[in-house]
Amino acid sequence: MRCPYCHSEKTRVIDTSHDARGGIRRRRVCTNCDERFSTYERPVLATPLLVKRDGTREEFSREKLAAGIRVACAKRPVPAVEIERMVGEIEADLQQMGKAEVPSRLVGDKAIKRLRELDEVAYIRYAIVYLRLDDLESIRSEIDRLLQE
Repeated sequence: MRCPYCHSEKTRVIDTSHDARGGIRRRRVCTNCDERFSTYERPVLATPLLVKRDGTREEFSREKLAAGIRVACAKRPVPAVEIERMVGEIEADLQQMGKAEVPSRLVGDKAIKRLRELDEVAYIRYAIVYLRLDDLESIRSEIDRLLQE
């Protein structure tokens, strides 16, 4: 592992911990400059290709999903750790399916379900784009449906 401060390749691990999703956090120290830093390792598993509405295929992008969720959660009391956890869970779900291709709608459905549980305002923001709620009446009916539950 290369030191992010002096770029030396002489580092050593001083602590290792595991998380529930199979990731490994390592605390490291550079033997050249004595700076400490953390690295996070997670297994690289194949994620399926996403089949879009128009039939095109696209690789799953963790960053693209996280960006969409961050926009929905902007100025809401949703910790960044929760967003990362949500994205990680969705990615793990896709990997565990073991399929080569899945509809992109599946990713959106998983995101919207988790957002609904996390923050109702963020859910509505995401739903406006994802469910294509393009007029006030459809947005209002979705809010009314949310309030009834």
